[in-house]
Amino acid sequence: MNPNKIRPTAVAGMFYPSDPQELLREVSGYLSASEPDENLHAKDIKAIIAPHAGYIYSGPVAASAYRYLDQLKSQVSNVILIGPSHRVPLLGLATSSADYFNTPLGNIPINRDITDELNSLPFVTELDQAHMMEHSLEVHLPFLQLTLGEFQLVPIVAGDASPDEVDQLITKALHHKKTLLVISSDLSHYHDYQTAQKLDSDTCHAIETLSINELDSQHACGYIPVRGLLKYARENGLTAKTVDCRNSGDTAGPRNEVVGYGAYVFT
Repeated sequence: MNPNKIRPTAVAGMFYPSDPQELLREVSGYLSASEPDENLHAKDIKAIIAPHAGYIYSGPVAASAYRYLDQLKSQVSNVILIGPSHRVPLLGLATSSADYFNTPLGNIPINRDITDELNSLPFVTELDQAHMMEHSLEVHLPFLQLTLGEFQLVPIVAGDASPDEVDQLITKALHHKKTLLVISSDLSHYHDYQTAQKLDSDTCHAIETLSINELDSQHACGYIPVRGLLKYARENGLTAKTVDCRNSGDTAGPRNEVVGYGAYVFT
């Protein structure tokens, strides 16, 4: 009997392909179709923000940030992945007791040392229920597997937490060498195309200017971890850059009711 505890996939076959070869083809296609920013140096990237919807909608936008990570393989051993809770009401932030997170591409080991260290924070709780059906983390894993290869994961589900609390967690986690931060967030939800474009443009400006107080749930479903990252960025001299901003009306859906997606890198 295997003593290791594995968090199985919850949304494979719904948000992204469950067949490994099909999944590889799809993610590879998004990455290869993404245009690089020649002024952006991948080796300087400390954190990214990327969306978490079904791949046909948000995959091309997510790839705009993930395309740079292939150049970071030798620099990244750990990934701190923080996404908003969609299913479980939660105060603070939740870690997982799992040893591995599974995807159709294989198991990703959890860094128990960093996880246990984060569990010492008063606003962090080990809560597997928060992770069980949460898609905001899972959809990022195949992109990470394909771009980084081998790494250890620290998955965090964010509930009701202040920018200061998220900043404290990020600071403690990024104290470890060779660690990358990934924040999972979509942007505006269910507006008409023009309204969404205006809201999402405002969100891009807020992120690029590290304006914590300009972001709320109307701008980004992952605004809680995003605001924590912006606070960390202000304190540590990081610069944010928008590398893509589109919505479902641009990728695979109608334009009367769209969801916005943005991709950002922090150097």
